[in-house]
Amino acid sequence: MSADALRNLIRDVPDFPKPGIVFKDITPLLRDPQGLENSVRLLAEPFRDANITMVAGIESRGFIFGSCVARILGAGFVPIRKPGKLPWTTRSHEYELEYGKDKLEIHDDAVSKNDRVLIIDDVLATGGTLAAAAALVRALDATLIGAATVIELSFLEGRRKIVGVDFHSVISY
Repeated sequence: MSADALRNLIRDVPDFPKPGIVFKDITPLLRDPQGLENSVRLLAEPFRDANITMVAGIESRGFIFGSCVARILGAGFVPIRKPGKLPWTTRSHEYELEYGKDKLEIHDDAVSKNDRVLIIDDVLATGGTLAAAAALVRALDATLIGAATVIELSFLEGRRKIVGVDFHSVISY
């Protein structure tokens, strides 16, 4: 199944979460066994020979795709979460949103200087979340190999916030 075929499994939801936004709903893709398998395969493909030791998935849909990619790459998985969700000591990074601020956290011992990390999420929009995740990985002295998302909303120019990150998306709008 190609990226174009996967595009047919993504549903547009107008005016969600607020008027004027067209939300890209991946639920139909997740529900389709071939769609899920192929999206994960296409996420992992550019990084197969990169000796990834750890995949970091961003809450929450990044957990779904990231854990599957970790399995394909023979790597471990670590969650990057919203504040107050991780039970151990954490490192945090605050970032700007178009409508305010947000924060992400990672366990202090999630990755180390010996790790080669790939960050996975479902969508790259404005880039703030992915840039914050990259900052967290780098703050723990791990080597950030790259990042990948199922969807890139290229018209929002999120890549501008992740300069220096080898980025791959399966589907671009």
